[in-house]
Amino acid sequence: MLPLITHTWDDEEKNAIKLLLQNNNNLTMGEKVKLFEHQFSSMIGSKYAIMVNSGSSANLLAIASLFYCKNPLKPGDEVIVPAVSWATTYSPLQQYNLKLKFVDIDLDTINIDLVKMKNAISPQTKLIVAVNVVGNPVDYVKMLKIINDENINRTPEDAIRLVEDNCESLGATLNEKQAGTFGILGTFSTYFSHHISTIEGGIVVTDNKELYHILLSIRSHGWTRPLPIDTEICEKHEDEFYNLFNFILPGYNVRPTELTGVVGLEQLKKLKTIIDGRRENAKIFKKLFNNLPNLKIQQETGQSSWFGFIIILPNIEIRALFIKLLQKNNIEYRPVIAGNFCKNATIKYYNYSIHENLDNSDIIHERGIYIGNHSKNISDQLYLVRDLLMTLL
Repeated sequence: MLPLITHTWDDEEKNAIKLLLQNNNNLTMGEKVKLFEHQFSSMIGSKYAIMVNSGSSANLLAIASLFYCKNPLKPGDEVIVPAVSWATTYSPLQQYNLKLKFVDIDLDTINIDLVKMKNAISPQTKLIVAVNVVGNPVDYVKMLKIINDENINRTPEDAIRLVEDNCESLGATLNEKQAGTFGILGTFSTYFSHHISTIEGGIVVTDNKELYHILLSIRSHGWTRPLPIDTEICEKHEDEFYNLFNFILPGYNVRPTELTGVVGLEQLKKLKTIIDGRRENAKIFKKLFNNLPNLKIQQETGQSSWFGFIIILPNIEIRALFIKLLQKNNIEYRPVIAGNFCKNATIKYYNYSIHENLDNSDIIHERGIYIGNHSKNISDQLYLVRDLLMTLL
């Protein structure tokens, strides 16, 4: 009745792949990826975009780049994170030996609680990773004021930076500015279940030229080969032969393929229609669920791109009963990302602290659930979900 996701591919994507296969023997990263990066950065309103093989790799490169730039992060630096997000928001922070400080979420927006975030900032805080949860942007007007006020009394070496994990929220806006472009770096995912799909894929965006060149290098082994001749992060050899296998940074191979690039180009053409359809469904969802007794749904900040619909049930017992009803009626569902991440077994590998308490994150962990949204009309299915839920309230 209501799958979690449906693909938005049509003949255009399939024909683009066929044409690519007919005309190319080498399908590794090339001109189609470059064109996708150019169109994506233009659409999102950033100077630079780097396509990679997943949103998780986008998060990894974003954090890695901050260790090789001017005024770099150092192992042991403190990074503030919301307690509710996906695992690979946090994994790169652990892998680069940063100390995580978990802050509770706001139960209305499901994003980081900005008052608690402000109070959590310490002299050791060098980075904030903000997460736009399930399509809903953080209030960056308030967040940036907090960060900028704090940075007035800091040197450039100690300034707090902001990175946005926007992997679930492509197309969301705040004051007509795209989510993912408020921080020094923003990350996106084009995995199958996300707003646009290149099967697997991710993007990092930035307006910072130095970080852009670092990202270009560490995406491909730490080479100098992808860098322009006028780059300032190294001195390229006059003889191009020496640039072919010349390494300046510890890097990875997280490059995408031309297949992901060419599919991405077709998906970008549909993005507005995809987001518009999701927002129309959201109008129905809010109308049906906003005033149900003993129930909470996610409240919108700016314009959400509505990745899915979060429902917070009165207690864990009702959630269990609701899940059984959803299963019986072929309606797919998921936990709200990883719930309270500190309750996951992987946390034992992290250097972390908890600011005050994570009470709201616990509520999400124990009582939260979300169902899918789509670009096509799902009003009948939403009415059914509402009617099923009403039998339990």
